[in-house]
Amino acid sequence: MNWINNVVRPKIRSFLKQRDDSAENLWVKCPESGEMVFYRDLEANQWVVPNSGYHMKIKSADRLASFFDDGSYETVALPEVPVDPLKFRDQKRYVDRLRDSRTKTGMDDAVMVTKGRLYGRPVTVGVQDFDFMGGSLGMAAGSAVITGLETAERDKTPFVLFVASGGARMQEGILSLMQMPRTTVAVLRLREAGLPFIVVFTNPTTGGVTASYAMLGDVHLAEPGALICFAGPRVIEQTIREKLPKGFQRSEYLYEHGMVDMVVHRHNLRATIGSLTGILTKAEPAPELASQPPVARISMRAAAVAAEGDDDLVTAPPEAAHAE
Repeated sequence: MNWINNVVRPKIRSFLKQRDDSAENLWVKCPESGEMVFYRDLEANQWVVPNSGYHMKIKSADRLASFFDDGSYETVALPEVPVDPLKFRDQKRYVDRLRDSRTKTGMDDAVMVTKGRLYGRPVTVGVQDFDFMGGSLGMAAGSAVITGLETAERDKTPFVLFVASGGARMQEGILSLMQMPRTTVAVLRLREAGLPFIVVFTNPTTGGVTASYAMLGDVHLAEPGALICFAGPRVIEQTIREKLPKGFQRSEYLYEHGMVDMVVHRHNLRATIGSLTGILTKAEPAPELASQPPVARISMRAAAVAAEGDDDLVTAPPEAAHAE
């Protein structure tokens, strides 16, 4: 009877498991409203739930394909760094975690650097992927951000960075924390070169990333509802033993308190960044931008920066922030 247990039953289990997986992939539940959305409809809408407007996490490749002209871009080669320098192990070895994340995401580490064209203008773009160990900042991620900044400086292009992170990577200890000053120095060099650095906060952006390069942009944009903080609200509530305000540390709250310059719907990010890079580099206006929707929100700080380019930045009232 061994052949029944060893062959037939595993095949039956495998068949049932495949059916369960496919059923889950067909529909996606909105975390905010509970709405069930067909997978392909959500993918076609850039992973924004149509009715609630909730911005779900989006893969790096999908974001880049919808951002660059014709979805065409070139991946920048990143420097190699030591793997598992501390020989770290908790419930599983660090090298095993890295291997699993690389298989899951198809990325070498949490940050990917690319270059291409945005409305005909050259631009360097970095994307931090939360699916790779929570977008944690380690030696490889820090070196990738520095490479992106140096590439923008060398090619004399703006640098746009989409950030998403749970903080520093504990498996690398002090070597992870050292990436904070390293990336800060690289940001200062780009600023000395007179090139714009635009940061786009996505959900979530926390910890050492927020405490370093994520808060050093010339203009800070944020997707709606993104958590942006150093320590999370749960940790703060447990420390001070008080209830925090509703929406605390979310994009809209930080915009109202001057920490974020603009809150922009994902569908409008491409046009908004295209306008800002053109203004900050004093480039000729792109004809394609004339037909794009206006910028959803802009703060006085961003307006002052834009005014230096002697160009007009079309604005819309705050209530239009979530309009598609």
